[in-house]
Amino acid sequence: MKTNTQAVEESSRPLNPTQEFVARPGRRRKSMSTQVPPKKKGVSVKKALITTLLVLIILAILAVAAYFIKQLIESKYFFCSRSLKFVSLDVTCDGREDCSAGEDESTCVSSFTNNETFPVRLVSNRSVLQVYTGQSGWKSVCAEGFNEKHTQLACNQMGYTSKPSYSTVSTRLISSTLGTSFCAVESSTGSALQKIVSDRKVCSSGSVVTLTCSDCGTRTGGSERIVGGVSTEIEHWPWQVSLQQNGQHTCGGSLVSPQWVVSAAHCFSGSKKELSRWRVVSGRTYMGTSGGSSVEKIITHSGYDPKRNDYDIAMMKLSSPITVGDARRPVCLPPHNQGLIAGDPLVVTGWGYLEEKGKVSPKLQKADVPLIDRSACASPTIYGSLITPRMICAGYLQGKVDACQGDSGGPLVFLANRWQLVGVVSWGVGCAREGRPGVYCNVDDLLDWIHSVMEL
Repeated sequence: MKTNTQAVEESSRPLNPTQEFVARPGRRRKSMSTQVPPKKKGVSVKKALITTLLVLIILAILAVAAYFIKQLIESKYFFCSRSLKFVSLDVTCDGREDCSAGEDESTCVSSFTNNETFPVRLVSNRSVLQVYTGQSGWKSVCAEGFNEKHTQLACNQMGYTSKPSYSTVSTRLISSTLGTSFCAVESSTGSALQKIVSDRKVCSSGSVVTLTCSDCGTRTGGSERIVGGVSTEIEHWPWQVSLQQNGQHTCGGSLVSPQWVVSAAHCFSGSKKELSRWRVVSGRTYMGTSGGSSVEKIITHSGYDPKRNDYDIAMMKLSSPITVGDARRPVCLPPHNQGLIAGDPLVVTGWGYLEEKGKVSPKLQKADVPLIDRSACASPTIYGSLITPRMICAGYLQGKVDACQGDSGGPLVFLANRWQLVGVVSWGVGCAREGRPGVYCNVDDLLDWIHSVMEL
């Protein structure tokens, strides 16, 4: 029997098939090509710092440019804030209103006349306290009944508020002019010392009051413009200040209290009468223009005569008191009739010219100049009748050492128990010329005026 065998068909289907991969829309395999590494973080930070630095430099340049443009404008013009216009500095403080509401005439240098005797004073090198009444004249104050309240009252009247103190001295130790007429306090309170005293023939305590009204005239460090002087440090002469107009050193000055500066009237002549232009820079050895104190008042003596330089004194009241320290400290005002004699050693300080027709000194200078006898200075061969009782002379008749331009208004001081302001740099012929010593405003002769201004 014949059998038919069928061939099994070949199949391409695998025995163990895997699931087919079906590509889905939106899904792609990532390329295996080389990837770009991420940028380093430090590079971007560096670029940011450079950009910031460039911006700061540009801003600084713009600020400096704006400052100098402002200085240039303010050196020539006054801005009327209400009428929004500029007027020339030459027309400010001239008595005519060039701005609406008279802005250009509202903040100006003023003058003051003292027609009355200031009723409280300190006399001689012992600083004996005296009181003046129209009927009895000057009387030394007896120690009996006097206390700290009276000390504060007397010093306040003279314009001082810092650390007043009193002591006593025997009437046997004072001069006959101080020890022949007395008064004593009758009340513990009062508005003015002269209103609470009564006359005495003698002091029952046998002593009179001496007064110290402020922490003045002291300094740190040793003794060391000015032609023929030497460099020094502000800590040695902490009352010295620089008076600057529109950022330029113009004159010197002396702190006599934390809020008052004594200078020269001629520093504020011409177009220098508008207050906002002035700053008082203190506490600096090297000349600088930044910072400084603004000015509330500038008062010149109404008797100032620019032709004769007589009554050449002015006072500036700062907008706020300075902070007293090693580099900023008032000088003492001298007592009346201190009795300086020719040859007494004095010191003048400033940043003025180092030589005639020279330039200001960048560093503070000082020079020792002896007091010159008034009769010698007023002799026909020196200054003659140009010397008035409001002037003293100091220096050397042979020249070589003197104050000069830029020192004007600065201090001439004398060391008693403390440094005292005896003169204000005023005038002279040239600088350090032979036979032409420096002339200074005589502070002793103008103490009444100074105390009256400080009381305003």
